[in-house]
Amino acid sequence: MERVRIKNPPRFIPWIYGLVIVIAIAVSLVAAVVFGSADITWSTTTQVISHHLFRTELDESVPASSDTIIWNLRAPRGILAAIVGAGLAVSGVAMQTLVRNPLADPYLLGISAGAGAGATAVIIFGAFSGSPIAPLTFGALLGAVMATLAVGAFATAGGGLTPLRLVLSGVVLSAAFSALSSFMVFAGPDPRAAQSVMFWMLGSVAGATWVKTLFPLIVLIAVLLFFLVKARQLDALATGESTAAAVGIDVTRLRTQVFVLQAVLVGTLVAVSGGIGFVGLVIPHLTRILVGATHRVVLPVAALMGGLFLIWVDIIARVVGGSQEMPLGVVTGLVGAPLFLYLMSRSHYSYGGAE
Repeated sequence: MERVRIKNPPRFIPWIYGLVIVIAIAVSLVAAVVFGSADITWSTTTQVISHHLFRTELDESVPASSDTIIWNLRAPRGILAAIVGAGLAVSGVAMQTLVRNPLADPYLLGISAGAGAGATAVIIFGAFSGSPIAPLTFGALLGAVMATLAVGAFATAGGGLTPLRLVLSGVVLSAAFSALSSFMVFAGPDPRAAQSVMFWMLGSVAGATWVKTLFPLIVLIAVLLFFLVKARQLDALATGESTAAAVGIDVTRLRTQVFVLQAVLVGTLVAVSGGIGFVGLVIPHLTRILVGATHRVVLPVAALMGGLFLIWVDIIARVVGGSQEMPLGVVTGLVGAPLFLYLMSRSHYSYGGAE
C-alpha cells in the first residue's frame, strides 16, 4: 500500500484558508435561511437578521411569519448544523490521532450506538418523559455516557489504555448497543416507530432552537481549546507512542484525556442531531491535504470546514427532498463513502513515522 506523507504548507496559507472559510460560512448561513419549503428572498433574510443583530428598522412589507421562520426556525438550524459539523470534524481529528489511523471516525468507539439505544428507548417506550430537558436529547445523552463508561472500563481492564483496546472495545460495544436498539424496535408496541428511529439515527438538525445550540457550542469551544493547548503533545502522539514518551509525554494520561473529551463532545452532538456519519472521516482528511498535519492548524481549520460542510448538507437535504426532508446521514454518506473507499484502496497516511 502506498505511503503518503503530508507536508506542511507555508505558515500564511492556513490563515488564507481560514479567512476564506469564515466568509463562506457567513454567506452559507444566510443561504441556509433563504432555502426551504417557504419562499423567502435574500433581501427579506438580510433585513430580518440585521433587525435582530443590530436593531435596525424592519420594513413594514416583511410579514411576521417570515420573521418567525427566519429567526426562530431556520437561523438556529443553520447555527446548529455548523456547530455539529465543526464538532464532528474536531472529534475526527482527535480520534485519528488517538488510534493513529486516518480512517477512524468519531463513531468508532460506539458512542453513537449508545446514544441511539437511549433515543430508541424514548421513541419506542416513551422513556425519560419526566426529564428536565427534552426526553429524546436526555435519552441519547444518557446512552452516550453509558457507552463511554463501558468502552473506558473494558479498554482499561487488565492494562493501560491502548489504541487496540479502544478500537476492539468500541466495535464490540457498538454492535451490542445496535442489537439492543433493534430488539427494542422489534419488541415495541408500535411497529411504525421503527421509521422514527431510523430517521433519528441517520441524523437531522430539524427542530433546532437557540437554547438547543447553547450547550453543544459551550462543549465544542471547551474541547477545542483543550486540544489546541495540547497541540504539540498531539503532534508527538501522532508520530508514535515511543516518540511521544521520549519527549517526556505521559502517553497514557494524554490518551485518557483525549478519549474522555472526544466522547463528551460526540455524545453531546449525537444527542442533539442524531448520528451523522462520514463528517469526522472526510473533513480531517481534506484539512490535512490543505494545511498539513500540525494539530495547531488542523484543529481550527477542520472545525471551520466541518461547519461549512454540514450547513450545505442540511441545505441539500431540505431542497432535494422536497416535502419529505432527507436525513443528513444520507447526504454525507453519498460524499463520504466514495472517499473512504478511495483511501482504503490507494493510500495510507503517516503522521511522521511508523511504529
